[in-house]
Amino acid sequence: MLTNFKSFLKKESSTGILLMIATVLAMFCANTFLHEYYIHFLDTPFEVRLGRQVHIAKPLLLWINDGLMAIFFLLIGLEVKREILIGQLSRREKIILPGVAAIGGMVVPAGIYAIINSSDQIALSGWAIPAATDIAFALGVLALLGDRVPSSLKIFLLALAIMDDLGAIIIIAIFYSGDLSTTMMVLSAICLVILVVLNRLKVDNIAPYLWVGIFLWIFVLKSGVHATLAGVALAFAIPLNSKDGTKESPLKTLEHVLHPWVNYWILPIFAFANAGIPLTGMSFGDLFHPVPLGIMLGLVGGKLFGVFGFSYASIKFGYAEMPTRATTRHLFGVAALCGIGFTMSLFIGGLAFEHTGGDAIRYLTTHRIGILSGSLISGILGYFVLYSSNTVPNNKEHRN
Repeated sequence: MLTNFKSFLKKESSTGILLMIATVLAMFCANTFLHEYYIHFLDTPFEVRLGRQVHIAKPLLLWINDGLMAIFFLLIGLEVKREILIGQLSRREKIILPGVAAIGGMVVPAGIYAIINSSDQIALSGWAIPAATDIAFALGVLALLGDRVPSSLKIFLLALAIMDDLGAIIIIAIFYSGDLSTTMMVLSAICLVILVVLNRLKVDNIAPYLWVGIFLWIFVLKSGVHATLAGVALAFAIPLNSKDGTKESPLKTLEHVLHPWVNYWILPIFAFANAGIPLTGMSFGDLFHPVPLGIMLGLVGGKLFGVFGFSYASIKFGYAEMPTRATTRHLFGVAALCGIGFTMSLFIGGLAFEHTGGDAIRYLTTHRIGILSGSLISGILGYFVLYSSNTVPNNKEHRN
């Protein structure tokens, strides 16, 4: 039994499956006799106090969204830094195709949502919701296909997702931060300076970075900038190589430690806490409200034609090359999978509507319907397109 469980966790599809289970459990709890217990659980108050100056009191839901997700963004930041320095994003020719695809996959879905919700200023604040891609889910679906898809598609999807995450980080920093506290911003800046000094001194012990990172998270949280960005800032300070070059990479070591915690605990917990949609009083027609409709069409149509259209055009005009052994149909299928927004879309949706008041309270529920339906349609479409595709033989490279 234990051996089978360990074998399951080693599979690339395991994270996606765990997210699906967490989502189903959340929906069950939100729509059965467990609803009241589910709400009380998420509203459980937690408080941390450091002297008189630092006091953090939040319900469990916000500790998950602001605290645990900061660790998720720390992992994302580590992956981005590694890819920029020595990975897929370190060479110009490798950046073009996923970079162009990521731009199309953010601009087109956001444009579709904005057009559909142009008459509602509160709803417009959710324009970035369909611009996100859930890499765990998308890679999980891709892994289920096994040898039916070339390995180059996974590399392309990973690079695209990294670009997409980088775009999401910039969007959150610019558009979804609140009123700023000058004092806390100064304290945050001091923490950043300390992290830079540690990096420049080539300190390869991870502990000092993490201690400074904890205080950075507290100050950023209290500053009005979204706290998850502290995770990204901390990640970029972690050195790739040890001081004398003989020890293991501090960045890779931390990345290796965080992966199982993020994939098997943090993301499923986030999904369970945020995917519970009470369906009482809702009808099929609610899906066609401008907010969920804009999200659904943005994820399904916007991601598909944004990622595929921009990628195909860059290949046709000679600016990029088709991934090795991949076909146009493969590219179309991966573009469809990019419409699985889920984790990042739910996260951005919470930022967009949690503090705007008025109709935004209703949008906090209805936007999730658009995310879940759009992600489900995109996942099914991408799976069947790729399942029915023929892989180009190993000794050939398709460029058309």
